[in-house]
Amino acid sequence: MNRRLGREKAFQVLFSMDSKDYDVNEAIELILEEEPNEFVSTLIYGVVKEVGVIDQKIEDHLENWAMKRLANVEKTLLRMATYEIFSELNTPKGVAINEAIELAHIYGDEKSGQFINGVLAKMNK
Repeated sequence: MNRRLGREKAFQVLFSMDSKDYDVNEAIELILEEEPNEFVSTLIYGVVKEVGVIDQKIEDHLENWAMKRLANVEKTLLRMATYEIFSELNTPKGVAINEAIELAHIYGDEKSGQFINGVLAKMNK
């Protein structure tokens, strides 16, 4: 599984946890057809473990918004990209941002990609 597909699978797992209140292992079992590779596991478990720190970083870069007001799609994508940008996954920041925007175009509404880009661009400065 390449990283692009891995991000999409990680998004689906994390989104289901936020939407249906599954625990991480239950969500992985329900969403993934196979054991996640190292990248996907690191992304999923990293976001789960660091969600408090991640949410604070996001909150610090939101203008006129609060985390609790964000739609689950945007919240999940921002969490994943923030983790990927600030973790030791060695993903170039631009790649993490672009991948989050692409997933926003697939799973969000017409303004999701623009919103994600704005928040992550501020965070990247």
